[in-house]
Amino acid sequence: MSFIIIFFCIVGLILLISWGKIHPFLAFLVVSITAGLLLGIPFNKIMGSVQKGIGDTLGSLVIIIVLGAMLGKLVADSGAAQKIAAVMMKAFGTKYIQWALVVTGFIIGIPLFYGVGFVLVVPLIFSVVYQYKLPAVYIGLPMLAALSVTFGFLPPHPSPTALVVQFNANMGLTLLYGLILSVPAIVIAGPIYSKALKNIHSVPLSTFQPHTLTDDQLPSTANSFVSALLPVILLMVTTLIPHLIALPPQLQQIFAFISEPGTVMLLALVYATYKIGIQQGKKIKDLMATYADSVKDVAGILLIIGAAGGLKQVLTDSGISQQIAGQLNNISIHPLILAWLIAAIIRICVGSATVAGLTTAGILAPVIAQSHVNPNLMVLSIGAGSLACSHVNDSGFWLFKEYFNLSIKDTLRSWTMMETIIAIVGLIGVMLLNLIV
Repeated sequence: MSFIIIFFCIVGLILLISWGKIHPFLAFLVVSITAGLLLGIPFNKIMGSVQKGIGDTLGSLVIIIVLGAMLGKLVADSGAAQKIAAVMMKAFGTKYIQWALVVTGFIIGIPLFYGVGFVLVVPLIFSVVYQYKLPAVYIGLPMLAALSVTFGFLPPHPSPTALVVQFNANMGLTLLYGLILSVPAIVIAGPIYSKALKNIHSVPLSTFQPHTLTDDQLPSTANSFVSALLPVILLMVTTLIPHLIALPPQLQQIFAFISEPGTVMLLALVYATYKIGIQQGKKIKDLMATYADSVKDVAGILLIIGAAGGLKQVLTDSGISQQIAGQLNNISIHPLILAWLIAAIIRICVGSATVAGLTTAGILAPVIAQSHVNPNLMVLSIGAGSLACSHVNDSGFWLFKEYFNLSIKDTLRSWTMMETIIAIVGLIGVMLLNLIV
């Protein structure tokens, strides 16, 4: 009976979000309370479970996600992203223009949230299309594939960061494995697959022709690249050094402090604030206004992540999570594949990659402890599954369709296929890594 209750709760969550158009935060709250009632949690303890889940989940995430949003907004508004794009275009030349856009999309996609990144890179794509008279989808899809991969695979993006916390994974190792998986996923879904899309006719809307800063307003090349990549650099260095060098206890404590994702993001933001903010002549007051705006971009994401944590806690407190884990362990399918499938199914039904990833995590959290699966790879498997088959219930689908001025059919064969290829290549990569690590 418990499994039937969980099944109908998940179906109810999907219907509330996709059919009822209810905000995911409210949908998660309603489903969490309903699940608590049906699973026999005492009336006076249900809201306590929900609140504990929200608090435990957000407690370790708010710092990372908010600081990440501030850094991304600064990279965009300061012109650092524009500078990175200009340098990459010059380095690769017109012959390898796709690869220039791919690398640019990957670099600026690391600090930028997906919606912000999309709006930022589309004018860059269109400027290349207009300048070189090239097919828009053929040129643009590889760059957007790079953005999508960073969003689904790499911390400090919200979903992988939340999954790392829920599975007690290592942020640095997850990032390292994610970077390894990112390369084949981007190459296959981007430059290789886009060759089949050269015949798609697309006339980007003139509204989206770029508004750019002048060269004298842009930060230096070094400051632009370091500001965008510093979180990745710090996370990787602080993760690898203790494994490579025997450090004395005092240094181990210092490295442990610096390697905390919250510390990493704060150091990166302080550096960027000075180098591409204050040094560029921006006033502290204006920079703080930029940071305040950035928080608005992630407020909704934080609410969804917190509410998903509430549902997870209800499932844990009811005891059903352990029952689910026991039953799933008896299924003759690898837990990493199972996680990918569940995330993909929820993604197809709901449309939101974040909701798909966090809902799957709530279902499978106990499986990690019982199955001894590498938690870092579980994060990436769910991340890959949560990108599968983006279609008409996903806002990203409509962003791509409207910006590129495409038909539904052409959006399905370009955008939807690109996202699905990333998901499949990601799963294959996770299974190969599982044989090695």
